[in-house]
Amino acid sequence: MKRRTLIKGMAVAIPSLYLSRALGSNLFDGQLLNEPIAKGPFEPTWESLQNYQTPEWYRDAKFGMWAHWGPQCQPEAGDWYARGMYQEGSRQYKFHLQKYGHPSKFGFKDVINVWKAENWNPEELVSLYKNAGAQYFMALANHHDNFDLYDSKYQKQWNSTKVGPKKDLIGGWAKAAKNNGLPFGVSVHASHAWRWYESAQRADKTGPYADMPYDGKLTKADGKGLWWDGMDPQELYAQNHPLSQRSLEDSSIHSQWGWENGVYPPTKAYIDKFYNRTIELINKYDPDVVYFDDSQFPLWPVSDAGLRIAAHLYNKSIKEHGKLRAVINGKILNENQRKAMVWDIERGQANEIQPLPWQTDTCIGGWHYDRGLYERNGYKTPKTVIQTLVDIVAKNGNLMLNIPVRGDGTIDEKERKVVEGIGKWMKANSESIYATRPWKIFGEGPAQEAAVKLSAQGFNEGKGKPFTYQDIRFATKGDILYATAMGWPEDGKLIIKSLAKNNEYLSKEIKKIEWVPTKQPLSFERNENGLVISLPEKTPDELNYANVVKIFS
Repeated sequence: MKRRTLIKGMAVAIPSLYLSRALGSNLFDGQLLNEPIAKGPFEPTWESLQNYQTPEWYRDAKFGMWAHWGPQCQPEAGDWYARGMYQEGSRQYKFHLQKYGHPSKFGFKDVINVWKAENWNPEELVSLYKNAGAQYFMALANHHDNFDLYDSKYQKQWNSTKVGPKKDLIGGWAKAAKNNGLPFGVSVHASHAWRWYESAQRADKTGPYADMPYDGKLTKADGKGLWWDGMDPQELYAQNHPLSQRSLEDSSIHSQWGWENGVYPPTKAYIDKFYNRTIELINKYDPDVVYFDDSQFPLWPVSDAGLRIAAHLYNKSIKEHGKLRAVINGKILNENQRKAMVWDIERGQANEIQPLPWQTDTCIGGWHYDRGLYERNGYKTPKTVIQTLVDIVAKNGNLMLNIPVRGDGTIDEKERKVVEGIGKWMKANSESIYATRPWKIFGEGPAQEAAVKLSAQGFNEGKGKPFTYQDIRFATKGDILYATAMGWPEDGKLIIKSLAKNNEYLSKEIKKIEWVPTKQPLSFERNENGLVISLPEKTPDELNYANVVKIFS
């Protein structure tokens, strides 16, 4: 039996196996679920979830920081290590061979085992991020490597309290966020392990290890006498299934991210386990934000597990707070799906004001720590981060910024300098960021004229024209208009063309203009060419890349 539902405006047949038969109950296809859905106004359907309203605290916050940290940071060799180490000839494969040995002998499960997070101090890091201006904090709960960074009864062998650090990392992050008065978020990526880990099923095609299988198909019986004796690697790798179509083509995973184009279908047991792990995470750690690294919801459209998780989170939030406080981030959403959660753009930005709140997630380096980026000074500068934030806020968005954490649980001195630089600007200018709303237009200037369109879930970051002092961004708070110039005019005269005399956007008389960092009044003239503002003496270079004036009318 199949039912029909809507995805991106199209009717799609979905097996009833994946559809809840009792909305809001703990019955699923006639069986009792381990983790029931909280009762409340939201049901696990797109139609019901589209009644969602983004909470004001999140809209006011504007800026969050993220610790995208897990066992893939231990090698310090960059993103997607637990997949790349199984791709013969790749940079990470070669690195792994030299550092750890062949992946038939030392697989990712063994990387987890040597990861100890021995210098991790969540209180110090979260306090640092708060001082830099972050208004909420998010931590990685699991990645595509399928390893839970919390005490999970559904992933009871392969979690951070049992292997590796032997610590409840999410518990530690959550406590630090609470101690610093910051809303807490978790990011959940594990739904993709089924397809993502398929490279671990391979073997070398050439060389001394030719035809020797990697460890992706090992079973519990293979661990006798080894450090993982009694543990089942398939609980981690989830590779007890045939390969997806085109699995041997490394790039094919991107076209199969949404469970289409030949992905071997995940089993009900795999889906149920992911669902239960995520509900348990929500129930145990009470996150305000849940970020899904998925197209729409996890496992959609082959399952409604993500819809059920969303209904549970929203209903639980209402029950515990008296109002809806929770936020879910998801990617590649159509207009209606953006009503059900907050649209997330990865490493990119919207090019215009969005009618609903949205978020950019990006990083000063790679998602997982990469020693090479450190050595070649590859981090984003405070200037890039602040200009990105100002542009996003002008378009009704938030910025979630990852600071990569090393395997031992610390950040390096170059990252710390970036964070501190962000903090200096925020301390002087944050009133133009927090609790603001978009104006009639987001801004003006040449950068937007050369803006690059979004690609898939984002990825237009850094591809446009660099900002200059001619690029202005606007934000409002009540009757106040903030204008931020992305640079310093050489003659000290800031010209805002959109605010020229008799312009269509601000017809009222301008009464006063202040320099935000010092609150000093500025002289100005308004003529047919624009609003000409005389700036004060030039600020230090580390602050003059985004210059904010406050306009009273």
